[in-house]
Amino acid sequence: MYLADRSAPAGAKTAPGGASVRAPAVASTVLALGAVSLITDVSSEMVTAVLPLYLVAGLGLSPLGFGALDGVYNGVSALVQLTGGHLADRVRNHKLVAGVGYGLSALCKPLLLLAHSLGPVGVVLALERTGKGLRTAPRDALISLSTPAESQGRAFGVHRAMDTTGALLGPLAAFFILNMAVGGYDAVFGVSACIAVLGVVVLMLFVPSGAGPGPGPSGTTKRGGAKRGGAEPDAARPGDGKPSGVSLREAAALLRLPRLRALALCAALLGLTTVSDAFLYLLLQDRTGIHEQWFPLLPLGTAAVFLLLAVPAGALADRIGRRSVFLAGHALLLAGYGLLLWAPHWPALPYLVLVLHGLFYAATDGVLPAAVGATVPAKLRATGLAVVGTSQALARFGCSLAFGAAWTVWGAGPALAAAAAGLCCCAAVAGFVLRPAAADPAPDPARLPRGTR
Repeated sequence: MYLADRSAPAGAKTAPGGASVRAPAVASTVLALGAVSLITDVSSEMVTAVLPLYLVAGLGLSPLGFGALDGVYNGVSALVQLTGGHLADRVRNHKLVAGVGYGLSALCKPLLLLAHSLGPVGVVLALERTGKGLRTAPRDALISLSTPAESQGRAFGVHRAMDTTGALLGPLAAFFILNMAVGGYDAVFGVSACIAVLGVVVLMLFVPSGAGPGPGPSGTTKRGGAKRGGAEPDAARPGDGKPSGVSLREAAALLRLPRLRALALCAALLGLTTVSDAFLYLLLQDRTGIHEQWFPLLPLGTAAVFLLLAVPAGALADRIGRRSVFLAGHALLLAGYGLLLWAPHWPALPYLVLVLHGLFYAATDGVLPAAVGATVPAKLRATGLAVVGTSQALARFGCSLAFGAAWTVWGAGPALAAAAAGLCCCAAVAGFVLRPAAADPAPDPARLPRGTR
């Protein structure tokens, strides 16, 4: 039996006659969530593409003020991620919690039409990021729970590629609206609100309420008595046959998993020195003198590369190891910092920086949750994803505040040089903490509370 299992291709199912039948490359749940993310990202990236210029050039914010607002934009979602992840595991309805998050974000888009000063804009963005924080962990848990453990890098890559298609279309839409519609920024915010509502409708109609038995940390399944395919059913209360929720004590017990602690630590360390996208585009404009008219198109370079390479990078991480791909992504980001700091003023400089930025996201954005999915029990998958996501987002919140202050006091060049030096040091520490000797062990049931075993 062991040899028969080994001989079947990964992701294949066995027909009644013994023939091997290849399963779909990704689950329908992944494709449905990818469609939701695509539509939602068109809406979000329309706003994100114009927001830095709107705040700095339109409202006159200083780099420090923009850094504070950008930090709020990322930090609020970080604080809410833990709530969203634990709530989804507790009520055992990941789609419901994700839907509330998508709905709140959609509701906030038209409110930007009424906000024309720093205070109201900050409140609206905080509420919008609250919605993002609520939906992120349940959504990623649905992807993880519907995918065999050995294919999670590919599944997250497919989702991120579809998500990035929206990130590619959003800035294009913002660019054309700014140049053609009366009202400029208000027109962008209004169209963005309509598209966000469409994303919520698609979620409600096409994403199943449950992902079925999910992949376990050890890559085994219990279906018909055979261990195959990497799925693990949810725990149930004795006698009632229904999936049981989780308590705060059970969620806190996740921190006993050494690999999860290592992933959260490394995500936080690297997030502390990862300059936000908005600052990177402002730095690129400052360095190359790109006209304001073309500023909304800068995210297209990042998104195009991310779209092309998200799936290959995820598949490569499944094959050679997620640690190597994850660290390589940060090395590429460091190379982008180096070009901004020291490269001559080549005509190709903006393209090179954006390509490296896109490569960074392709090698990290889907690989990190795939690594978490291979570490955390199915019953606590959303909570585990939220722990690591919160660590990373809080660190990036701190980075935005620190980088904005450093730019204001020292100037753009010294601030970026400090971030590059910090990234180099943190990547070295992450490489040591995630070294192969500690590679993705299955959780020890004896160290978990009874309800999570």
